[in-house]
Amino acid sequence: MVEIKPWARALQPRLKSLFKSCFVFGLVALLVFSQADGALAARGGGRIGGGSFRAPSRSMPRSTRGPSGYGGGYGGGGYGGGFGFPFLLPFFGFGGGAGGLFGIFIAIAVANFLIRSFRNAGVGDDGTSPYSDNPAVSVARLQVGLLAQARGLQADLNQIAETADTGSSAGLTKVLQETTLSLLRHPEYWAYADAESDQTRLTGAEQAFNQLAIAERSKFTGETLSNVNAQISQAPDKKALGGDGSESALAEAPGEYIVATVLVASQGKLKLPPISSQADVRQALNQIGAVSSEQLMAVEVLWTPQVSGETLSADELIAEYPNLTLI
Repeated sequence: MVEIKPWARALQPRLKSLFKSCFVFGLVALLVFSQADGALAARGGGRIGGGSFRAPSRSMPRSTRGPSGYGGGYGGGGYGGGFGFPFLLPFFGFGGGAGGLFGIFIAIAVANFLIRSFRNAGVGDDGTSPYSDNPAVSVARLQVGLLAQARGLQADLNQIAETADTGSSAGLTKVLQETTLSLLRHPEYWAYADAESDQTRLTGAEQAFNQLAIAERSKFTGETLSNVNAQISQAPDKKALGGDGSESALAEAPGEYIVATVLVASQGKLKLPPISSQADVRQALNQIGAVSSEQLMAVEVLWTPQVSGETLSADELIAEYPNLTLI
């Protein structure tokens, strides 16, 4: 029988404790790094968009112009149409002033002049002129987290990115409409959503829009498919496989998501509702999709993962998109 020395017997508990600590540390490191590899493999994103932040033309709308000598503007040697200052001037200086019927005429003429002035200036409902050098611009973001079974959305967005004309206003409007339509066609997969909108001036709109875009793009490890301002780029194609080596295993995995984000900058007022239900998501999508080509200044559509077969885990969704609300 081997005799154990007293000092060795006293050292045994410490060795066991050290061994347990090393084992736990190794297990934790293994889990962390294995999950990190999965996250890196499933967070490539797609991007479609473009636009420009330029002041609209200051020329008067055609609807406010009239034949020579009428309507807004100067013509025929004076203000045309309705009561104007040429009508008023002859009455001043007679009878010591204007009273009675003349007073009524004067009040009508002044009101008419003010109305025409505002109309000619193109003043909108928000009190700003769309023809000024610094009009009001709305910057909005709508984000939807969908269940991984929404494979059709990935395919739709990939096709839009590969074929869209992002170098023209009409093409960008079509991108916006097709994207919102694709999202509206998958309400059964809506799981999370969030919306925000703010109104600023043209001079600060581009910065506000770029800040939102960069914040979303930074959540990707790379843009595997991009079509922005008529510049298309795509990473080499690859397949994402499930744990048993098949795409179907990953597609059916619970707690997996796809996130789509729509950023819009438009002239005028665009206020999205706070999101608390699917009805709010539908309303926000309809509002964004209805922005006309004349109002649209810039749009970006971003989605992750872009590669078919890849998804975000529930932990990744919470970590990268804490703003999303369960609907």
